[in-house]
Amino acid sequence: MPSTDAAEDLGLLSPGQAGSPVEAATGDAAYVRAMLDAEAALTRAQAALGLAPAAAAQAVTAAAAETARYDVRDLALRARSGGNPVIPLVADLTAAVAEHDRQAAVHVHRGATSQDILDTAAMLVAARALEPVLADLGRAAGALARLAAEHRDTPIAGRTLTQHAVPTTFGLKAAGWRSLALDAHERLAAVRATLPAQLGGAAGTLAAFHAFAEADDSTADPDPGPDLGLRLLAGYAAETGLAEPTLPWHTLRTPVADLAGALAFTAGALGKLAADVLLMSRTEIGELGESSGGGSSAMPHKANPVRATLIAAAARQVPALAAVLYAGLAAEDERPAGAWHAEWQPLRQALRLVGGAARDAAELTEGLRVHPNRMRGNLDATDGLVISERLAAVLAALIGRGEARQALSRASRRVVDQGMELDEALRQEPGIADALPQDRLRELTDPTQYAGSAGALVDRALRRSDTARNPT
Repeated sequence: MPSTDAAEDLGLLSPGQAGSPVEAATGDAAYVRAMLDAEAALTRAQAALGLAPAAAAQAVTAAAAETARYDVRDLALRARSGGNPVIPLVADLTAAVAEHDRQAAVHVHRGATSQDILDTAAMLVAARALEPVLADLGRAAGALARLAAEHRDTPIAGRTLTQHAVPTTFGLKAAGWRSLALDAHERLAAVRATLPAQLGGAAGTLAAFHAFAEADDSTADPDPGPDLGLRLLAGYAAETGLAEPTLPWHTLRTPVADLAGALAFTAGALGKLAADVLLMSRTEIGELGESSGGGSSAMPHKANPVRATLIAAAARQVPALAAVLYAGLAAEDERPAGAWHAEWQPLRQALRLVGGAARDAAELTEGLRVHPNRMRGNLDATDGLVISERLAAVLAALIGRGEARQALSRASRRVVDQGMELDEALRQEPGIADALPQDRLRELTDPTQYAGSAGALVDRALRRSDTARNPT
């Protein structure tokens, strides 16, 4: 049935993220689910320390599991009055618990502040969303490893400042893409492992939990050992499955900044792959092609590199989103006005864009079509001039640096003006013809014989543990 909600965002303008696992994992319903999980975890953690009855923990957990009863749109509209969605959600959760156990209802959200719940929910959403991202990066790294090995010695023109420079190999280029994919995987995996729960109460002191314990002798914590707040923080983190923070981080936004940095790096790393594929798949270059290019609304003959295009679009957006998230580090006081609120949408959108880009990168690399003949043809486009660096070094040793440069300049003009092969043009230079046999000159001007350490570099790159697929 077609959607009739004019305000609903179904991804029409975001094809890169549409239908991806991360899109679903970061939707409004996913955030509500995560907030409910955070609330239930808080009550269970308090019950474990005797700060709430076990029956209350059970009742809150059960009511939080009934996600269908919480109307996301209604929560969004009611969030305006308090500035965040936790406030109306707590009201609805409390009512749901009270339907079954009125005494348990008083333990909903007890001692917490809205930011505790929403920050924890954001970390839960991020942790869940990063699972498919890491899997897709692993797929891309595996595909690129195969391409690098297969094309270890496939010659291709190296390009600097848009022009042919010296020869390289496609295997080395693919190994570089893989290295970036693995770097991104390592950074995201490291950040994911340290995403923390948030619990500090009104001003980050956990004081409310001490107050409730003092006010209610029946639930007062009898343990004279480690501080009550610290034990509650540890128990809460364990219940959520997130890392235990050293301090409440209401205005210490390192976790968000670290996540932003890893997401921006990943978008850029995949953007490098996309930028190269877009260039190399141009009609006049034709060295690469996507397995199933996208069509055009006006030109039936086209097979556009759509996946690379969508990755490139994400790479241009995520750094700007990360800048907003980094700006949150300058939050004021113990809880800020505006700085925290400004993070919500940029963080979600960064996760979605990176999730879509990782999915597209996996599909792109697994189906990438390589055209070695076009690579060789393009390498020969300068009629051997791409090898001038090698010739300058060899000839300088034979006839002197100055004379070698002049001879190469004259020979290069013959190549361009007369369409001669470079070895033939060089044989017209008396000093060179006398110093080098014809076979040696032909070998020196063969661009496929000047890849330097490319093969060895590929081999070394492929020895890097593929942690994306084989985590230790």
